[in-house]
Amino acid sequence: MSSLRYFNYSPFAGVLSDQSHYSQAVRIADRIECSGQGGWDPETGAIPPSLAAEIEQAFANVDACLRSAGGKGWSQVYRINLYTTELSEELFAAWAAAMKKWAGEQHRPLLTGVAVAGLALPGMRVEIEVVAHAPESAEA
Repeated sequence: MSSLRYFNYSPFAGVLSDQSHYSQAVRIADRIECSGQGGWDPETGAIPPSLAAEIEQAFANVDACLRSAGGKGWSQVYRINLYTTELSEELFAAWAAAMKKWAGEQHRPLLTGVAVAGLALPGMRVEIEVVAHAPESAEA
């Protein structure tokens, strides 16, 4: 489809794209959808040992993913799907802190959270999918 534009934002995202034949983001007019973003290091793919650090990196990866597709980051996100292998107080506290930091106090996107048995990369505990409305860059 010629109206779909696909994006990968980092060396590691490119490796994932090549190995598994998929893209990190797609732009469809004024909408950007991101594949599940883990808390991997964007250069090496390493997963942080701390759950809080993994969540923070996953949020940073979502932001980079959105920006690679011409978006402005978390302020444009309206829907989030969270997949996690762990439901805990630590997860909820780190999630809330990251939401406030990256989305802001007033911006509260829709959220669906699902506990799963495993995620795509070994050691990964969190994966975040988002959909963003990005009209100001739809023609870029």
